[in-house]
Amino acid sequence: MSAKLRDEIEAKRAKLQELRQARLARQRQDSERRAATPVRSPTQTDVNALLSSILGPDDMLSPRSPDLTPASSVPGTPSLGHPDLPGPASLRVSGRVSRISSAGSDRASFGATLVQSATENVIDRPMTPRFAPDLIDVQQELFELPQRERVTYNKEIQTADIDPDPGTTSNEDIREHVLREREPTVDPERALERLEEESAILDREIEEEIRDLTEEEKFSILAAPEFLDFVEQSSKIVQRALNDNYDHIRDYTSGTETSGDDSEGKRVKRVCSFWDERYCKNRTITDVDWSPKFPELSVASYNKNAAAVNEPDGVVARPEFVFHSQSDVLSVTFSPFHANLVFGGTYSGQILLWDTRSKHLPVLKTPLSAAGHTHPVYAMQMVGTQNAHNLITSSTDGMVCSWLVDMLAQPQETLELVHAGHNKTGEVAITTLDFPDNETTAFWVGTEEGNIYQANRYDRAGAKAGLNQYDVYKGHSGPVMGLNFHPLIGPVDFSDLFLTCSVDWTVKLWRSKSLAKPSTTTQTVSPIYSFDEADDYVYDVKWHPAHPAVFASVDGSGKFDLWNLNGDTEVPVVSTTVSAEHALNKLQWDRKDGRRAILGGSEGRLYVYDIGDMAIPRETEWNDMQKIVAGFIGGQASGVEVDSSRVLANGR
Repeated sequence: MSAKLRDEIEAKRAKLQELRQARLARQRQDSERRAATPVRSPTQTDVNALLSSILGPDDMLSPRSPDLTPASSVPGTPSLGHPDLPGPASLRVSGRVSRISSAGSDRASFGATLVQSATENVIDRPMTPRFAPDLIDVQQELFELPQRERVTYNKEIQTADIDPDPGTTSNEDIREHVLREREPTVDPERALERLEEESAILDREIEEEIRDLTEEEKFSILAAPEFLDFVEQSSKIVQRALNDNYDHIRDYTSGTETSGDDSEGKRVKRVCSFWDERYCKNRTITDVDWSPKFPELSVASYNKNAAAVNEPDGVVARPEFVFHSQSDVLSVTFSPFHANLVFGGTYSGQILLWDTRSKHLPVLKTPLSAAGHTHPVYAMQMVGTQNAHNLITSSTDGMVCSWLVDMLAQPQETLELVHAGHNKTGEVAITTLDFPDNETTAFWVGTEEGNIYQANRYDRAGAKAGLNQYDVYKGHSGPVMGLNFHPLIGPVDFSDLFLTCSVDWTVKLWRSKSLAKPSTTTQTVSPIYSFDEADDYVYDVKWHPAHPAVFASVDGSGKFDLWNLNGDTEVPVVSTTVSAEHALNKLQWDRKDGRRAILGGSEGRLYVYDIGDMAIPRETEWNDMQKIVAGFIGGQASGVEVDSSRVLANGR
């Protein structure tokens, strides 16, 4: 018991010493941070002391006789030497007289000569002897160089001397042994009480050391910029490590096979989900996008929180940054040419630009004027190249604007889409927009009425700028929620195919008409296929960026459906219920290889899913897809009639 108590006391002593050292370190750092030690400026006394140490005491520079006082300097007046020359007795240590006797005699004779020569040409004036100090050379040793220690050794065997007779003991040992035997035995109960008292004292001292921090000190530590930066950076690192799928505690020494996770075999598994109670509570995700440069970064836009009137209406949140807006953010996109820029379209019609290198507020925004948008902006897309690109935005009043990235004061171009066939108003309420690959002039828009229209930014051969009123893509019986063109990948060009989804619970596949032969009369274009598997509103649909036959959709029942047209055209190959109680509003594939997809939920949660090997296409996927499309269009077994310009070389 006593041994255990002694060990506890030693541990408490060590802890107390550690706490004291930590307190001293904090006090030292605080004193260094708050105020620097003031540097004392040299005073006149220090200067006089320095001069006295160099030139000697004052009595060496003062005259010996009272009649030798300094006089005013008069031209032609000779200086008299000092009558009494200092002898060796007045010298300091290591000082020497530099030919004092000879110098004195020379000064005396030189003064007499000056008097005789001066009286011949100058009027007689009273002569006053002037003091001339005697200069001496002084040598003084300022410091001593330590002598270098000389280390010597010999080549003998370095062993300890052994007493030849270990049995013999000295008288001192015998005396100490006798004294120990004469000492009275210590009562064990008394010793235990002393140990307990010492332990209690150490406990009190430890508590005092722990309670040493005052509220002011705690606040200063928590509010320090260094502490806040440390917490922010370390929390991000911990979050990344927790989101990593690597098993950090796997035992490689055991040969047993580990059982797979619950999602194994489903071919689609959830990687992670993001949700923050402060920024995401009572908010709905309105749009999502992936970073073009950093494949692990995604962005999501949110509407306002009706339960918190003091919070910003719109929020653009990422695991690394949070951007604010004064209005609901309905659409968001990364700039593909500037990795730090994020664009957002708001309910008020403003276009906002945030910079990840700046703070929460936008660095640029469009004015609330008739020159730009005055209605909600539900769709935007960046088109062009690295050196010449524009941001294209559309609002529900039929206005399409083109903006320069560095100048949002006014749009570079404006285009109002109107349709003469509308009964009450000619404007077209745009809900979604998309450009085909390698196309910057022609684009397609989905509307609230359920129709899809083709429009041109500029006049081109056979077509004018604005809405193409002759070609009407009819097929949906409700507002179009999503529109996406097939990416230009692989040996066969399917970029004329596009998908749409609607609140009529369907996803439809369309083939766009050739832009080289515009229609001159009103024509209705029907979808080439309809996917009717969904049992709720279908809010978004996207082609896979690498596989020609794969696309995905999300609906109001919280399902994430993955389709592969080469495998089955009736039902999705994988249907995953992400959230049974909340709808999924938006979907986006990652820009790197399409293995991951982000899904935005109506409860404000952002999900990341991995589709695994389904993202890797085989070489025959394009030919199989060509046959499937041919079957959709006309039932031709040999294949679809495709322009030679749309068949690209293999291995492009």
